[in-house]
Amino acid sequence: MKFKLLILLMFLIFSCDRENEKLEIIIQEYQNHEAYGYKDYPLGNFSEEYFRSEKEFAENLLIKLSHIDVNKLDENDNISFELLSFVLKDIVAYYDFERFLNPLLSDSGFHSSLVYNVKPMYNYKQIKNYLNKLNSIPQYVDQYLPLLRKGLKKGVSQPLVIFNGYESTYNDHITKDFELNYFYSPFKTLPNGLSQTQKDSVLNEAKKAIENSVVPQFIRIKVFFEKEYYPNTRTTIGVSETPNGAEFYQNRINYYTTSTLYTADEIHQIGLNEVARIKEEMIKIIQDLNFKGSFNDFFKFLRTDDQFYAKTPKELLMYARDISKRADEQLPRFFKTLPRKPYGVAPVPDAIAPKYTGGRYVGTSKNSTNPGYYWVNTYDLKSRTLYTIPALTVHEAVPGHHLQSALNNELGDSIPQFRRNLYLSAYGEGWGLYTEFLADEMGIYTTPYEQFGKFTYEMWRACRLVIDTGIHAKGWSREEAIDYMSNNTALSLHEINTEIDRYISWPGQALSYKIGELKIRALRNKAKLELKEKFDIREFHERILEYGTVTLSTLERRINNYIEETKND
Repeated sequence: MKFKLLILLMFLIFSCDRENEKLEIIIQEYQNHEAYGYKDYPLGNFSEEYFRSEKEFAENLLIKLSHIDVNKLDENDNISFELLSFVLKDIVAYYDFERFLNPLLSDSGFHSSLVYNVKPMYNYKQIKNYLNKLNSIPQYVDQYLPLLRKGLKKGVSQPLVIFNGYESTYNDHITKDFELNYFYSPFKTLPNGLSQTQKDSVLNEAKKAIENSVVPQFIRIKVFFEKEYYPNTRTTIGVSETPNGAEFYQNRINYYTTSTLYTADEIHQIGLNEVARIKEEMIKIIQDLNFKGSFNDFFKFLRTDDQFYAKTPKELLMYARDISKRADEQLPRFFKTLPRKPYGVAPVPDAIAPKYTGGRYVGTSKNSTNPGYYWVNTYDLKSRTLYTIPALTVHEAVPGHHLQSALNNELGDSIPQFRRNLYLSAYGEGWGLYTEFLADEMGIYTTPYEQFGKFTYEMWRACRLVIDTGIHAKGWSREEAIDYMSNNTALSLHEINTEIDRYISWPGQALSYKIGELKIRALRNKAKLELKEKFDIREFHERILEYGTVTLSTLERRINNYIEETKND
């Protein structure tokens, strides 16, 4: 009998190992996949043929994954299986819904994303790579313009209304003096190790790259937008009004919530419920301040009183840096594991600032010598309210995106590389919004106005549920969306217009914040209720972060396991 049990046990272990090995082979095939060479495409391959081949590659791996018995995988491998399947299905959907024909957003695009290549250079290899990228811009534009033209013909394009002010994304790079061009700026501080001969050669090549590649191509982009795109793009704003739009929007809901459990109508109602709840909290603060006037009068006061605005870009950055350091101080009290990678606080580059959001986190790879950056938008200071900076800072820097993203990059070798690089909005943005709530416990909000700023940001994300579904599933106009946001949040009118254009151009993404945050807060409430004095906030956060990016269903399973383990401890 014992011998039979031993044989059965050995069989089970062997079969489990086989399933793990099969999964590992598929993961390695995915991670080692190179559809093109860097030398041939320094800025990437963006041809329609490339996207078709990527779909075929993803479908092939999905077939291989279907032959794995997930019941024989351990927790970590189960997560890898789930996430790889999720990523591969989105690659297929990317091609099927022809998303490659519409590479534009209200605050970014194929051409404006080139600015992310502008970084300090510390050695000759980095200089050569950067020069290669600058000289590849003609090839890059050659690939994208045919896709955009095809998208225009098929009705897969962005609405004209979102392009107000978009001209800065190309005009700012059309300079008469090469030295004043933003893409030339890294060459103004070359590494000390270069000889004078090398420096002279580099600067000569840089001048030629700006004058022969950068400026002419941005002129070409300008002509394309102003002569072809703007006159011919659609005027309707909802994605459901485009070919296969309703099906595409449901696909985006599924992707950005990492779930198939939600419909547009259900999310719309969740948003309405959250707006009503948060509004009650905001009214309490207004009453405590003894403000004489209506809810909208208080918004007008916040938008117009000089005390709530920085007078200079430097003052705004200093305030953001102060909040950042105060948040840094609190981290050990709330987290067991902290990232090694530091972060900086810097202004949004001038070339993209007019259409950019109030702030954003810009990450970096694990082995990069660059830090992460919390970007603060110092453009149009009368639209950058100081009382919302604490909430913005904890969301973008720590304990929000920098902490989560850097920890994700620094995960150990047991976590496949594709997971360390993966970002899912429901998890990442849900975490970011949750940290705005956590910041209250960290003592970050020190005035009633900053508390109101926290609720303003939470209300902003709740309104997103209503507005995104309103625009893309219920036929809302841009004016309806602006009115709804302005009547329910204290965001500046500039920010509101910028945000609405973002929702129009990026269907579904705005849903991820509140859906993810609601799940994390619900799981925390459940853990506190069931564990009582055994609940440990540092351990709860460890369970959220220790395996990196996961879907919300996986997150729920992990916290339920934590609750049961702690009860039985």
